[in-house]
Amino acid sequence: MTTTLRPAEPLQQHTDGTRSRRYQVCVNSRSVGEIHLATVIGTIVARITGLRIEEPDRRRGRATVAALAAEEVARGWGCRRIDTVVPAGDEPALRLARTLGYAPSARAMRKRLGDVPPELPEGTSGRPMTEAEFEDWLVRGRETYAHSLTALGLSEEEARTQSRHDHETRLGQGLATEGARFSVLEHEGTPVGTIWVGRADDAPWVFDVGTDEAYRGRGHGRSLMLLAEAQTIADGERTLALNVRAGNTPAERLYASLGYETTRHVLAKPLL
Repeated sequence: MTTTLRPAEPLQQHTDGTRSRRYQVCVNSRSVGEIHLATVIGTIVARITGLRIEEPDRRRGRATVAALAAEEVARGWGCRRIDTVVPAGDEPALRLARTLGYAPSARAMRKRLGDVPPELPEGTSGRPMTEAEFEDWLVRGRETYAHSLTALGLSEEEARTQSRHDHETRLGQGLATEGARFSVLEHEGTPVGTIWVGRADDAPWVFDVGTDEAYRGRGHGRSLMLLAEAQTIADGERTLALNVRAGNTPAERLYASLGYETTRHVLAKPLL
């Protein structure tokens, strides 16, 4: 029997330059499941966001063949890497991804917040970012993001173009972008770090948090997260989520100590 992918919808081209498509997983002409493939950075990185095989056809290698077929589709799209998203606790899916050569890339974490905003340490406070500070932050953010894209195989020019496009798409109105909040943490009157909280998956999400290099190792990262939690509670929300890169042990320990729990894993594989 032959396992193949059959398009279940036309190719979806999105305004941010990404694309996606749903496929039926078929054995000969019989549908046995579905898979959803999308890109997350233009057409550079593909992502399997959903793979389901019907119970009677599980444990027969259908998911393995479907995932490999999705990789071929992603190569045809010009993608240089493919990710897969696995819900926390789904051990069979994690084993399958590892068997296919996927390695941990990041994980999403989420915390249920209480009703009382946490207090910041004495001498520490938060305030809105100014326009001048935002412009400085944006320049640094674009450079950092572009550098991460060169690690995916893009040329420096391609990476800078993609970084500029992605920042303009997400933050087209700068500080006035709807749903985006940029804050500066001060300790005894000195700015020591920044945090950007926006929305994703219809929930508050920490997109960027950073302590200035000269002030690292003094607990300001924890204070930045407490600031974000206090603001989120004041907005009437009761959850806060974030992504943390695999191998960033200090950040993983910080978030775990604050009560954040893993909700899903992202594993990645280069497309050679």
